[in-house]
Amino acid sequence: MFESIAWAMGAPPGVGHAGGIQDIASSFMPLLVIFAIFYFLLIKPQQKKAKELKEMISAIKKGDKVLTNSGIYGLVEQVNEKTVVLKIAENVKVKFDKGFGSRPSIILTAASTSSSGTLY
Repeated sequence: MFESIAWAMGAPPGVGHAGGIQDIASSFMPLLVIFAIFYFLLIKPQQKKAKELKEMISAIKKGDKVLTNSGIYGLVEQVNEKTVVLKIAENVKVKFDKGFGSRPSIILTAASTSSSGTLY
């Protein structure tokens, strides 16, 4: 009695699974498409931006006007391998790390001298 029910739920007799490799390839295709979308829309642009930012920070030199991630404007007084000394006011110098983890703490900006004659 139960054998007929079991046969009814399965494939008809004589018909096996066709194309074993095709089944596997078709099941992985959506995953590959999703990975390609993530790579070209998220990963690649982020890598490009990180590379540009790293090049920009390595190009900092004495006399550049910068804005830090913390919002401090300053004039570069000294550049070392890993640190930058900024002059933020008369007789006030602050030492910053060029890159803190994956987020650099110094950002170049096109700041200009204000009408009062101060740095910014």
